[in-house]
Amino acid sequence: MATGTRILLVDDEPDLLDLMELTLVKMGLEADRATSVAEARGHLAQTRYDLCLTDMRLTDGEGLEVIAIASALATPVPVAVITAFGNAGNAVAALKAGAFDYLAKPVALDQLRTLIKSALKIPALAQGDDPTRELIGNSPAMQDIRARIVKLARTQAPVHITGESGSGKELAARLIHRLGSRAEQPFVAVNCGAIPETLMESEFFGYRKGAFTGAETDRNGFFQAADGGTLFLDEVADLPLSMQVKLLRVLQEKKVRKVGATQEDPVDVRIVSATHQNLSTLVEGGRFRQDLYYRLNVIDLLMPSLRERVEDIPVMARFLLDKLGGSAIKLDRAAEQALCAYAFPGNVRELENTLERAVALCEAQHITCADLSLAPPALPASAHVPGGKYPLQDYLDQTERVAILEALEQTRHNKTAAARILGVTFRSLRYRLERLGID
Repeated sequence: MATGTRILLVDDEPDLLDLMELTLVKMGLEADRATSVAEARGHLAQTRYDLCLTDMRLTDGEGLEVIAIASALATPVPVAVITAFGNAGNAVAALKAGAFDYLAKPVALDQLRTLIKSALKIPALAQGDDPTRELIGNSPAMQDIRARIVKLARTQAPVHITGESGSGKELAARLIHRLGSRAEQPFVAVNCGAIPETLMESEFFGYRKGAFTGAETDRNGFFQAADGGTLFLDEVADLPLSMQVKLLRVLQEKKVRKVGATQEDPVDVRIVSATHQNLSTLVEGGRFRQDLYYRLNVIDLLMPSLRERVEDIPVMARFLLDKLGGSAIKLDRAAEQALCAYAFPGNVRELENTLERAVALCEAQHITCADLSLAPPALPASAHVPGGKYPLQDYLDQTERVAILEALEQTRHNKTAAARILGVTFRSLRYRLERLGID
């Protein structure tokens, strides 16, 4: 730890203050103590701190007030809160208010040390170095997303990213990790919809040798692999209810038990989740646990669809073409206008696939509208006026095309999985792909 690093401890229990101060001293850190919100305010006004640890319940107020005071400083101080055991509501409220992280009483010293180490190495963006520029586009929507990602990176709060398939949810998750205190630790991405239900527990938590037939050695799961870093749960809505219960326990206890083990092992993992589905709707329908939803959705980040930021399409197309074949490939004006007019149900991923196909088809490195092979424009959703859904076959084909493309994008072009989502057989899907000319 850096010499001169100073931490403010705020608690009205002398014994806990003594314990935390002793721990900090052994780590080579300096500590000041406060027993109330008023005392904490005075310390924060007079001294520059690297971190503040505060209890949620104080004699003259709450830890949320300390968070607000520390966040309003010219140089904001990261704040971690200490909550009563089992009081998840307080922890979530603190994280939503901007707390860096939380600890539950009784305070485990190993977790305290881990939290302090994470808080004290939050990286600052180097001059001119902005990884969020990997999110291409200068529309107001993308500027807001980049600013939010920088803020989210400075906390340990669970983040739930929503948005349509192909809108960049995993890229946003990776940026939150890279800009945060865990940047040097693992980032483990898991597609929850691609794991058979029978294997989920062993894949997530690992297993001990002999736990089941074929378990010839001990093996770590996703949580152990991401220990110290970030675990990204993509398409978290696809988790079965039985797995949701087990995941909730891990998030609460910060411990995992391997299949076949008799004891739990501590893990230090930040959770970032994502889905293109509406979790609150799934909660109402009984398909997703409400308590897990509140644990995952502490802070939400909505990735805009490509059609909501049409002004970004030309610059994004240029970026993707440079990546695919160099600056020699040109996109004519009519083709650019066609891209801007297209709805892109598959968003950025579909745009990249479209341009990759066009690069292969174009002549003399010059892309025209014909090279793009875009689907006909969809009929407006409000087409309830007479003739709005006619000719009927064209309308049905377009509706079917959009549904199939969305399913393929969601499953990363796994046709078997897409057929299951659509509720048709694999053979039926293959026939429909051929009939609609979808490659």
